[in-house]
Amino acid sequence: MITRFVSAAVALAAAFAMIIGLAPGTAQAGPKAPKPNTVTITGPKIDKITVTNSKQDQLFQLLLSEVSWMATATPQTSAPKAKNLGVKYVMAVQANGKVQQTYDLYPQAVGGPRAHRGAKQPSGKTTDGWFYGRLTMSESLRYAGVPLEKRADVMNGGIGAGYPERSAADDVDPVDTVNDAFAQLRQLFLLNGAILVVILFGLAGIAFLIRRKV
Repeated sequence: MITRFVSAAVALAAAFAMIIGLAPGTAQAGPKAPKPNTVTITGPKIDKITVTNSKQDQLFQLLLSEVSWMATATPQTSAPKAKNLGVKYVMAVQANGKVQQTYDLYPQAVGGPRAHRGAKQPSGKTTDGWFYGRLTMSESLRYAGVPLEKRADVMNGGIGAGYPERSAADDVDPVDTVNDAFAQLRQLFLLNGAILVVILFGLAGIAFLIRRKV
């Protein structure tokens, strides 16, 4: 009976070890890619505009929100006719001095802002795609210094220097949140596994002593 008990305990420990080994791989991922900290804007009739999070965090976050969602998004529309696009501005997203993504922005396109993500990106290849830009695109660019006509209808409220308010949700990175959750889950598995191993060793020791006495 004691032998069966020990065998069952060992089998349980092996199963638990397998569960730990199959825990989500995201928690074991390598170093996280550096977070963007600079955006630049180039276009006709403007000098290169550079905005960093260390000096103008509110404006930086505002500009980043206009394009960050397009990095992995599925294209939404076909390429518009060139005559309907209007002036093009190029926004580059950088991290520690290295460009990660570039986007062509058309804030005055017929039918609403448009954005283009080229297939060849500094961070790697992706699919070529066109997107409907956010209605706030022209105002975000204007706040950065791009000479565009003011559109008060798309920006309500604001905080210092006239920048629009940001909600708390804007500060949440969903990828980081999921990774952190997986990491915590794995730590829980490892902690429980360590406790189980200690218990099994204790039971095995007791069983060995009992067998010697018997």
